[in-house]
Amino acid sequence: MTAHDDNRAEILGWLDDERDNIINLLKTFLRAPSPNPPGNTLAAAQVVRDYLDAAGLDYRVIDPHPEMPNIVATFEGSSAGRHLVLNGHMDVFPVPESKAGWTHEPWGGEEKDGRIYGRGACDMKPGTTASIITYCLLHRLRDRLHGRLTLTCVSDEETFGPWGARYLMEHHPEVHGDCLLNGEPGGPESIRFGERGPLWVEFTARATGAHGAYVHITESATKIAMNVARDLEELTTLEGAPPHNVASAVDAGRKTMDSMMGDGAGDLVSRVTLNIGLIKGGEKANMIPSECSFTADLRLPVGMSKSDLLPKIEDIAARYPGVEWKVVGGDEPSWCDPYHEMVGILQNNVEAFGRPRPTPIVSLGGTDARLWRHHGVPAYVYGPYPYGMGSHDENVDIEEFLHIVRTHVLSACDYLSRPKDS
Repeated sequence: MTAHDDNRAEILGWLDDERDNIINLLKTFLRAPSPNPPGNTLAAAQVVRDYLDAAGLDYRVIDPHPEMPNIVATFEGSSAGRHLVLNGHMDVFPVPESKAGWTHEPWGGEEKDGRIYGRGACDMKPGTTASIITYCLLHRLRDRLHGRLTLTCVSDEETFGPWGARYLMEHHPEVHGDCLLNGEPGGPESIRFGERGPLWVEFTARATGAHGAYVHITESATKIAMNVARDLEELTTLEGAPPHNVASAVDAGRKTMDSMMGDGAGDLVSRVTLNIGLIKGGEKANMIPSECSFTADLRLPVGMSKSDLLPKIEDIAARYPGVEWKVVGGDEPSWCDPYHEMVGILQNNVEAFGRPRPTPIVSLGGTDARLWRHHGVPAYVYGPYPYGMGSHDENVDIEEFLHIVRTHVLSACDYLSRPKDS
């Protein structure tokens, strides 16, 4: 048996012995509300800090926003090697005040029939827990590893990360690394090597306004806005032009995407999509609205840039005099090598335990991993299925969660087991 085999055997023993502890960490994490908006993650960050404190591990709190801390920890191996970064976020989607559709307490971390329920139970507190456990267990093996391992538990992912991962990438280059591993939800049959780029655009239409019976006097701002939204659908026929190796990987992953995300997901990944996420207009049913605004969530495919789409948005808005628009958020599409060493490591570890070999795909949604890719760092996402993500009764299968943890720990160990120049 080799030293590497000894490491893996020891890791698997720890994971088995500490199973209940790992599950309880996730439950405790879920019971610390961290909805964004408003984005306050102090309670969730304290759960992470308490766990690292109990393990006797040092870390830094980097908090450019006092209610949105980021926790960063790092250790060196026994000799030079690559630098692997683990990344997960602590903020989650909000829960409606009515809790409509929820049959389990959103902040309860309740276990039932082999599943754990709660807001963040797939997006992404299981993945962040996997990063924490990976860091803690590999710290015990640091004298047998090469290079460096860094843990980043961040805030503000749900709103593009100006106080979270984006801040770290811009102000703390020590977290860039040579490769990133992330546990966002997607499904254990896939490894995400890229993602479409979100582009949020706010439109405002104005009119004179009048009594609702006097439609001959003025246009309706809401009708103008509806016409703009209708015309934006034209953009959904546009497709990206990715590099050949990426295009071939995207094509190979379409069937897996349909299987995990529903029929049609594989077709969507190559073209622009549109969602009208917010709309506000009018004061009363019998008044012609003088103002209406809405926010469009456009998603750009790999092989397309915002600069390709913005002129087309301008052309559509120009059809309606007086309509104003502005970009309120977003990022460029991102991708990295779909055949990178880390992809092979993840695939081998998944197959070793009898699961199907995961397929490299491009994600429909966005993650903080894009920020590393934009800095030229290969970044890969391997996480659980998105059960109830952004909806009600969000949950994770316990065995699937433990599989994600095991895969992350073993894959990080494999990556750091090779000296830099070997």
